[in-house]
Amino acid sequence: MALSASDLPAMYSFLANSMSGDESVRKPAETALSQSESRPGFCSCLMEIITAKDLASQVDIRLMASVYFKNSVNRYWRNKRDSSGISNEEKIHLRQKLLSHLREENYQIALMLAVLISKIARIDYPKEWPELFSILAQQLQPADVLTSHRIFMIIFRTLKELSTKRLTSDQRTFAEISSHLFDFSWHIWQRDLQTILNGFSTLSQSYNSNDPNQYHDELYLMCERWLLCLKIIRQLIISGFPSDAKCVQEVRPVKEVSPVLLNGIESFLPYYSSFQKVHSKFWDFTKRACTKLMKVLVAIQGRHPFSFGDKSVLPPVMEFCLNKITDPGPELFSFEQFLIQSMVMVKCVLECKEYKRGLTGRVVDESGITQEQIKKNISSAVGGVLTSLLPNERIILLCNVLIRRYFVLTASDLEELYQNPEAFHHEQDMVQWTEKLRPCAEALYIVLFENHSQLLGPVVVSLLQEAMKGCPTSVTEITPGLLLKDAAYGAAAYVYYELSNYLSFKDWYNGALSQELSNDHPNMHIIHRKVALILGQWVSEIKDDTKRQVYCDLIKLLQDKNLSVRLAACRSLCLHIEDANFSKREFIDLLPICWGSCFKLVEEVQEFDSKVQVLNLISVLIANVSEVIPFVDNLVHFFQKVWEESSGESLLQIQLLIALRNLVVALGSQSPICYNMLLPILQKGIDINSPDELLEDSMQLWETTLSCAPSLVPQLLAYFPSLVEIMERSFDHLQVAVSIIEDYIILGGTEFLNMHASSVAKILDLVVGNVNDKGIISTLPVIDILIQCFPVEVPPLISSTLQKLVAICLSGGDDRDPSKTAVKASSAAILARILVMNTNYLAQLMSDQSTLLLLQKAGVPIKDNILLCLVDIWLDKVDNVSSIQRKTYGLALSIILTLRLPQVLDMLDQILRYGLLIFVFYTLFAI
Repeated sequence: MALSASDLPAMYSFLANSMSGDESVRKPAETALSQSESRPGFCSCLMEIITAKDLASQVDIRLMASVYFKNSVNRYWRNKRDSSGISNEEKIHLRQKLLSHLREENYQIALMLAVLISKIARIDYPKEWPELFSILAQQLQPADVLTSHRIFMIIFRTLKELSTKRLTSDQRTFAEISSHLFDFSWHIWQRDLQTILNGFSTLSQSYNSNDPNQYHDELYLMCERWLLCLKIIRQLIISGFPSDAKCVQEVRPVKEVSPVLLNGIESFLPYYSSFQKVHSKFWDFTKRACTKLMKVLVAIQGRHPFSFGDKSVLPPVMEFCLNKITDPGPELFSFEQFLIQSMVMVKCVLECKEYKRGLTGRVVDESGITQEQIKKNISSAVGGVLTSLLPNERIILLCNVLIRRYFVLTASDLEELYQNPEAFHHEQDMVQWTEKLRPCAEALYIVLFENHSQLLGPVVVSLLQEAMKGCPTSVTEITPGLLLKDAAYGAAAYVYYELSNYLSFKDWYNGALSQELSNDHPNMHIIHRKVALILGQWVSEIKDDTKRQVYCDLIKLLQDKNLSVRLAACRSLCLHIEDANFSKREFIDLLPICWGSCFKLVEEVQEFDSKVQVLNLISVLIANVSEVIPFVDNLVHFFQKVWEESSGESLLQIQLLIALRNLVVALGSQSPICYNMLLPILQKGIDINSPDELLEDSMQLWETTLSCAPSLVPQLLAYFPSLVEIMERSFDHLQVAVSIIEDYIILGGTEFLNMHASSVAKILDLVVGNVNDKGIISTLPVIDILIQCFPVEVPPLISSTLQKLVAICLSGGDDRDPSKTAVKASSAAILARILVMNTNYLAQLMSDQSTLLLLQKAGVPIKDNILLCLVDIWLDKVDNVSSIQRKTYGLALSIILTLRLPQVLDMLDQILRYGLLIFVFYTLFAI
């Protein structure tokens, strides 16, 4: 029954009660709302509550109504077979109502309504809602600042939603939107920019600006609207035009917009310092505006590199960014987000592959210019621009600035290093490089060095020597010289591959690095951490005569008093142990202390990432050092404790499952000694109710446990039904499931079959006929093994699956499909094996009425005896099978010949031609 206006009081009551802290009040209300969701008129009632003027102050209830509205749109707006959905009449009403309520004063509700409109537009635009953008544009003309802000919010959310649609028709629709909306949006953006800058100029000249007034509020709302308009322009340029890197067509707005965006940054930057103390909210806007403008330029360059490479765009942008990086001035040095985006821009340009297109061949008499030639010409032109922008002197200057200014630890860095070393480690070395200034500078430095290694190699070595000379290994005070040495060490570590041509690691290690580690002063934690980094990065340059000492140094660093040093050593040890030239002989006697240090470290760290890092080292150790049995008791206790403490932390549990798999492999046939710890963890991981993300690694551990097991213990035997539940849910893990079944058959034998025959049959029946050819190919070996091991018992148990194989063999459609041919040939080999090993059953299967019905349902025409049809398949597919399967074909045909049927005698010539009988006779005599 449909809801109407008379239901509004009840709906209002339900929404109010659904937010109650009293469960006895909240639960019935939530149930009532849930039951009403699918009723016609539900969304209309919610819309009336959201837009009711007398409820404007009831923000919580209106917001809850908008949440239920959004959920209903997600579930019922698109008509589905299993639900009636929302009627077309109600949809029309809701769309009109949404566009008539644009001046929503509450920001959260306005945002939710914008999201609602975007969700509906994804489904209805343009067929059912073609007027959406034209109505919004019309409403902008007479709108006040608040209404226009809300309209821009809707436009942005809708464009963002539509841009994610990937069908060609949808992308064509978005391109049409861009062609109509760009000029309109760009004009408003430019007008607002000038208004905001005029307002900022007035503000900077006033002294009583902290007093709240309507002008400030309206100007700030205009600033927010301008930012939304900027996001819209970005979306139109990025998603409304195909990338010029593919189509080589100039994107006009890039050359029009980019210089203006750069001018906008230059206009806003002076207010960063002047607003900092007197206009906090406008200072915050200035930061967001400058950062966002630079991000838009970065996005445009990434999407349309050739248009961005124009001489009116790339040179001024690069010049500006390079100047701000090398000389930001004291007022901008604290503006980290802007400096980060400037570095991101330079890095993206330096590593842009479109600007580095190699020379391509061309046919001598080829008429016209190819697309590749056009790309090469543009790349050559941009390359010339970059060369002029980055002469050798500027490249060296940039390299020096990055190392000497941005790599050097600040006072706040040093405080965190000593007060919270664990957090310092992750922030410096594991954070996303675009989030922090130092990692971003390091990423830019690496790209710069890779592009100019011959020029910068000697520069970095010279800087390293200068730093070491200015701060000998005996210095323990935190001086500028020590901090510069730390920065230089980092610079040498990050470009180890290219720098190895200019710097001998052995000389560096013996002359300085090993001596640094002999100094245990607390201030040396700074240098020790970088030495740990260097020893890991330069692993490929560490030769046999140095390996032993390096291993000892890393073990020593793993016991350092500072957690950031120990975690850095942990990571470097992983790199050494995984290295192809890892020397077990040199490391074996260090194992006890290494295990102990790892166990102690995982006890002391607090952060999730730290535990994963240490667990990864333990896993790598187990996988690469086979001598684990002396330490197995400690490892079992450790794994048990980590598992118990990692509840709810799936990523940590995944790392633990990987380590356990390595442990089982290392123990091999002695793996049962860890079953008391292993099997309960395994049981938990393969439980269908456990987190999905654990399932893949749990199944890998299950298969490994079975592969290494000397025999099948009762607990493992009892786990098999879990595989049925897993396969009933999805076939995502089919390959490993097949291996698990094979292991159970070989290990469990008759005992396994007696306990789980019905489960095996269920899995095979579930898979065959319901997966693609690749899935069937991976499953057929299990059926073959079952029949080999239990030729009498198994065929009747899996009759349904075998009937499907008969249908597969006798169906057509494999003439031009190698995968279908492989499926048919292998299926035929399985049926041939049954004929050889259980002739009576195959005859019974072929004459079974259910087999005939299945073939009829599959559209397989049967003119002769089904068995004779199989003979045709064996003869036809003899060249598509392995030698073992060919042998099986031959044995089956020899049995068919004993039937003395006239049709078989007619095939004798073919049988002899393929040499199948000779193969059979040879095999029999060989036996």
